[in-house]
Amino acid sequence: MKKFNIRKVLDGLTAASSSSSAAASPQSGNRENDMIQETLQSEHFQLCKTVRHGFPNQPSSMAFDPVQKILAIGTQSGALRLFGRAGVECYCRHESGSAVIQLEFLVNEGALVSALADDSIHLWNLRQKLPAILHSLKFNRERITFCHLPFQSKWLYVGTERGNIHIVNVESFTLSGYVIMWNKAIELSSKTHPGPVVHISDNPMDEGKLLIGFECGIVVLWDLKSKKADYRYNYDEAIHSVAWHHEGKQFVCSHSDGTLTTWNIRAPAKPAQIITPHGKQPKDGKKPEPCKPILKVEYKTTRAGDPFMILCGGLSYDTVGRRACLTVMHGKSTAVLEMDYPIVDFLTLCETPYPNDFQEPYAVVVLLEKDLVVIDLAQIGYPIFENPYPLSIHESPVTCCEYFADCPAEVIPALYSVGSRQNRQGFSKKEWPISGGNWGQGTLTISRIHALFAEAFSLMLQVLYKLKTAKVFEKPRGKEEKSSTEIVDEDPFAIQILSWCPESRVLCVAGVSAHVIVYRFSKQEVTTEVLLEVRMQCELNEVESPECGGEQASAVSTPGTSSSPQTSLPQSHPSTSSNNSSDGLRDNVPCLKVRSSPLKQSAGYQVELLIQLVWVSGEPPQPITSLAVNSAYGLVAFGNGNGLAVVDYLQKTLLLNVSTAELYGSTDPHHRQPHSPRKTRQPSADTLHKKSCMSGLSNFYSESVKKLRSSYLSKSHGTHQRSFPSLYICLHSSFSLYARDNSFSRSRSSSVTSIDRESREVISSFYFCDWLLKKSETVAVPSLWVGTSLGSMLAIALTVPSTPEQRMQQPVGVSFLRLKGGILRMAQLDASGTLLPHVYESWYEPNAPEEEREQPRRRRPTSPPSQENPDCQYAVVCSEKQAKVVALPSQNCVYEHNITETSFVLRADMVTLTAGVGIACFCANGHIMTLSLPSLRPLLDVNYLPLTDMRIARTFCFSNQGQALYLTSPTEIQRITYSQETCDNLQEMLGELFTPVETPEAPNRGFFKGLFGGGAQSLDREDLFGEVTAGKASRSLAQHIPGPGGMEGMKGAASGVVGELARARIALDERGQKLGELEERTAGMMASADSFSKHAHDIMLKYKDKKWYQL
Repeated sequence: MKKFNIRKVLDGLTAASSSSSAAASPQSGNRENDMIQETLQSEHFQLCKTVRHGFPNQPSSMAFDPVQKILAIGTQSGALRLFGRAGVECYCRHESGSAVIQLEFLVNEGALVSALADDSIHLWNLRQKLPAILHSLKFNRERITFCHLPFQSKWLYVGTERGNIHIVNVESFTLSGYVIMWNKAIELSSKTHPGPVVHISDNPMDEGKLLIGFECGIVVLWDLKSKKADYRYNYDEAIHSVAWHHEGKQFVCSHSDGTLTTWNIRAPAKPAQIITPHGKQPKDGKKPEPCKPILKVEYKTTRAGDPFMILCGGLSYDTVGRRACLTVMHGKSTAVLEMDYPIVDFLTLCETPYPNDFQEPYAVVVLLEKDLVVIDLAQIGYPIFENPYPLSIHESPVTCCEYFADCPAEVIPALYSVGSRQNRQGFSKKEWPISGGNWGQGTLTISRIHALFAEAFSLMLQVLYKLKTAKVFEKPRGKEEKSSTEIVDEDPFAIQILSWCPESRVLCVAGVSAHVIVYRFSKQEVTTEVLLEVRMQCELNEVESPECGGEQASAVSTPGTSSSPQTSLPQSHPSTSSNNSSDGLRDNVPCLKVRSSPLKQSAGYQVELLIQLVWVSGEPPQPITSLAVNSAYGLVAFGNGNGLAVVDYLQKTLLLNVSTAELYGSTDPHHRQPHSPRKTRQPSADTLHKKSCMSGLSNFYSESVKKLRSSYLSKSHGTHQRSFPSLYICLHSSFSLYARDNSFSRSRSSSVTSIDRESREVISSFYFCDWLLKKSETVAVPSLWVGTSLGSMLAIALTVPSTPEQRMQQPVGVSFLRLKGGILRMAQLDASGTLLPHVYESWYEPNAPEEEREQPRRRRPTSPPSQENPDCQYAVVCSEKQAKVVALPSQNCVYEHNITETSFVLRADMVTLTAGVGIACFCANGHIMTLSLPSLRPLLDVNYLPLTDMRIARTFCFSNQGQALYLTSPTEIQRITYSQETCDNLQEMLGELFTPVETPEAPNRGFFKGLFGGGAQSLDREDLFGEVTAGKASRSLAQHIPGPGGMEGMKGAASGVVGELARARIALDERGQKLGELEERTAGMMASADSFSKHAHDIMLKYKDKKWYQL
């Protein structure tokens, strides 16, 4: 059989370039395939991160610029998240990865100072779209505990663990020789070391007075000019924070015993006032009982009313189990606001940035461990602002994620219209106060779904609609509600797989409790009564097949034939106890109990059908591993380790329930031997249930991935009974299969293969399409392609009635046809190599009267074959190891490519870009690769990130237009692009954090204050801290590190370089031929030059001795 090189055909090269990745066509009659011209090249690809969405994981600090109105949040992993108006977000990270302990804005300067736990401080430039570090300073001998940057000052005060204070020039990031030593600050007021510096601030009315708080309870008012302490204030309890009154005559300290002490600066002997906000006041005048520490207090004044005192902590010790609270004290009223999570930090937003004026607070930003809350102080009851950021992604743990680009234009407005009515009462009517920055200029529209729907415009993300699938079930009794948002093993309602048709708006979800729910979108509110109750089970005539109790409806068809399911009559489902045999085995019982009461379903996604797999003879149902829904056919298909089922969700009928072995019939390529008979076990029903299908998270992928995620097993607790309209299915098989690798199998290294040597063949993927069964046929028929974990692809032909009336009256038939193929993803190309869209039915209102419904039209993308080329379609199949392109209907493999030899593919998608179509793959070794279609040429291969967390493997997904995303932390989604066009336009798409804004005018001192010196006193810090006066600091104290921040055009340098290298490597063989041609032309030119030189030398010799007149 003669072989030919694919690249020679596609690229028009004149010299062959041998490559093992391109395979020969097994049929010589497929020369028509050579006519397909591919436009996708390696130059169209580049990998880089675009933007990160969600709540910052493990936040540790916060800062706010009151003029630019930008919020910055630091995390324990060294990351920075900056937020402006809705849609203006930015992510950057310190290379060291140390925790950010404090942030300080250079107000209205477009700069930010960050202090890290590794005793380094950094200056960030925010005037560029991608913030970068301008300077860094690493302290060598002292540990940083607190920083303070006065408003409109370039001198940063840095407090250390030893109790000393150093001063840094933020313009040059050099240390001043001016140092405040702890022993000189306290002198003889304490016999012991005062501890670390916990607070630094300057007097609002006198910049020359610095207030220093030590952990032991000592506060010092330091005179910067005279370099000595004016006053020292002692208290028995440790200090956590200090806050000034704007007039500079009083300050408030919060202590570890839950007390607040108010001090007059000229009366250091004792506090002017001591209060315990949450302490019980004894009647006999004794000291109140101690409370928990008040971690932070802020003291803000108003011009027209009482001041605000806001604090966190300080609750009584007898309030065990009470949630974290923020206390707002205003005049005689005290409001305690409970939070859902522990408080990390809070900031009060004020009308003026000047500390020596009436503050006029209007909001409080509260940073929680897993949420960001902004409280409106100007309205009664202190309502919260509606958060415009997509920070609620982790409201429940994310278990799967799908990414849809280029959705129909009417889908996003429809989702927004129904989502805007969801629980949006009680919010403040004012606009979101964090309103800085400007949007980018991109025009990309993307939508994403993972238990909620979201829209991304350019690089923005907005939550559109939330759907709670657990509402159709009854919660297990005796289970306490948990506030933790980590993935919990006991959650039986977790979503495992999603399938969504944007055109018809049909949504299908599969849960870890072996249940499938089909939703249809409606703009009308309905109340679902108890409808037809159907229990469909299948008796498979196999070796040791367990018997299915109760009434059964056979729906199994033999290979190559079409069958119609028997009509199931309404029947009541027996109770749980009646389905337990005398030996205690659970039988015919689903994992979850469905609600028996009518379910009120608001506008949006409403339950159309609920399907549950049931226990069989004490064995729990296998978790669902694959799912697909198709609106054109009205079918939903799902499979697991036992087999697959096809359900008609329009007629609520089970069409097909067959084991994997029966799909092959007599042509089974795998040698399957019956497993030895199981020993009868008689554990209790509770024990069996705990061991039930909640191991579903272990089958997110095929067997090759199981070894990576043993920690993601999920279990179910409680007893469940059925009392809601549902479809119950028993999928079972008595075989324990021995995997046998074929040409499309997942052969790996010996260590991995030994683990997977004995494995069950799992249904891993589905694809609904129209295709030609035979060469002689001219009309494509509906079919379902099935991919398995052992590398086989099979096709099931469907008989779907053409008209809607016949569709609801006539059954859907099935037949089988064997087709070689893969397991991860399948798609279909037309004769020109264009990716065919899936067949679908346009959306219509399901609850509208029959006469008002528009007749839906089903799209048929298939064209009839021509006489010259009978193969008018191509099936594209991608497995964990390989990709193949198969001509249809001849089923000849025309192209083949081995994707990886040392690893395996976790996610593969057929994607459409502006320049063409291809396959995008993400491998377990962290590589992201793209292949052209249909020739499967490698176009991109980048080692993006190592697979350190199964969270990435579970959520990584590609989409069209070069987009991809994954869950990078439990609360954050990272979006990336593999498109060169998007990378080039990324700067324009990003929003701007810094916008030119004039700083508000300073408060008017007034005539008398100016006359008698009662106003704010300024300080020439340059004269005091400069090198001329203070001298130079010790070189060994800190090391200055210049940063790369001045480069405006930074676009992910690391990923960009890697992408360039990858494209260069892939293009080497293509350039090799051109170099060869160049070498030949060079050799020819050299020969011509030699010939010319020889002739010139001969002519020179000929006329050497002749005179000019002899010529």
